[in-house]
Amino acid sequence: MRVRDRLWPGLGARGVWLELHVAVSCAAVVAFEVAALNPGPLGSLLLVLVAVLLGFLLLLLRRRAPLVPFGVGAALAAIDISTGLLVTSYAVARYVGSWRIRAAAGVLGGLAALQPWDHDTFNEWLAGGATAALLVVLPGALGVWQRTRLQLLAALRDRAERAEAERELLARDAVLTERTRIAREMHDAVGHRVSLMALQAGAIEMAAGDPARVEQLARQVQDAGRQALDELRQMVGVLRAEDIDDQAPLGPQPGLDDLPALLARAREAGLSVRLTGQTGVPVDAAVGRAAYRVVQEALTNAGKHAPGADVQVCVAHAEGQLVVEVLNGPASRIGAPAPGGGYGLVGLGERVRTLGGRLTAEPRLDGGFRVEAVLPT
Repeated sequence: MRVRDRLWPGLGARGVWLELHVAVSCAAVVAFEVAALNPGPLGSLLLVLVAVLLGFLLLLLRRRAPLVPFGVGAALAAIDISTGLLVTSYAVARYVGSWRIRAAAGVLGGLAALQPWDHDTFNEWLAGGATAALLVVLPGALGVWQRTRLQLLAALRDRAERAEAERELLARDAVLTERTRIAREMHDAVGHRVSLMALQAGAIEMAAGDPARVEQLARQVQDAGRQALDELRQMVGVLRAEDIDDQAPLGPQPGLDDLPALLARAREAGLSVRLTGQTGVPVDAAVGRAAYRVVQEALTNAGKHAPGADVQVCVAHAEGQLVVEVLNGPASRIGAPAPGGGYGLVGLGERVRTLGGRLTAEPRLDGGFRVEAVLPT
C-alpha cells in the first residue's frame, strides 16, 4: 500500500492495473515492431531491451514525469518504431501543464515521426506529415482535451462545494438572525409585562392598608400575567413546527397608534407618565412598530431603575423623520435592585439601525435617563 501510494499517488488498484496494462502492451507492440524490422541478433536484443526500458518508464513515470518515456519513444520513432511515441505524446499532453513544454515536445516528436532526413519526393513528405499527425498531433489533442475536461469538472465540483458551504453559512446566519429577532420580541413584549407585574406587586405592598386598592392591583397583576403567558405561548408556538397549522392568534403588531394604551397600562402599574405630541400621524408600519418598542423598553427601564420617577414621552414629526424621546427623572424612592443584562437597549439599537435611524440612550445630569430614537419616515 505504501509503495503504491508513493509511486502512483491518488491511484487505486484499478488505476495501477491500467498503468501496468499500458506499459506491458506498449512494450509488446514495440517488440513486434523490432522483429518486423529484423535488424539482426544484436540489434534485435538491443532494441528489445529498449522496448522493455520504455515499458518500465511508462509504468513508473507516465503520470509523474512523462517527458522521460517521451524521449525514449521519440528516439524509437526516429528509427521507424512508432508505438512508443503514440502513447507518450498523449501522456505529455495529459499530464504536463506548461504549454511551452508541450509545444517543444510536439516539435521534437513531430520531427522524429516526420523523419525529414529520409524524404525526397512530395508523396514521402505527405506520408511523413500524416504519420506525424497520427503519432503526435492526434494523441496530443486527446490528452489536452482530457486534461481540460477534468480541470473543468474539478472547477465545477469546487464551485458546487463552495456554493453548498455558502448556502449552509447563509442558512445558519438566517437561523441566528431569526433567533435574535425572536429573542428581541420576547424581551420587548414579555419582559415589559413582567416588569409591570413587578411594579404592581410593589404597589400592592405599599397599599396594604387599602383592601380595595389591593384587590384592584392584584387583578391587574393577574391580567398582566395572563397576557404575558399568552404572548409567550404564541411565540413558542411559532417556533414549533407541529403548531404551524394550529389556529394561533396572529393579531397585528403594535404601532404608533397603540402608545396611549401602552401608557395607560403603565399608569395602572403605578408609573407617572405624560405623553406629548401626535401619535395618530400615519407612518410606515415598521417605523411605528419600532417607535412603540422604544417607548415600551424605556418605560420598562424607568420602572425598574427609577421607581417613582416622572416619565415624559414626546413624539414629534420633523422633515421626513419621526423623533421619539422618553425622559425620566431620578428615582423618588429606593427599590430593590433590578436585574438586567442590558440587552434591551442593544436590541433597540439594532432595530433602529436596520430602519436607517439612530438611537441615543444616555444618563442626564439630574440623575435621570434619556432615550431618543430618530426614525426615517
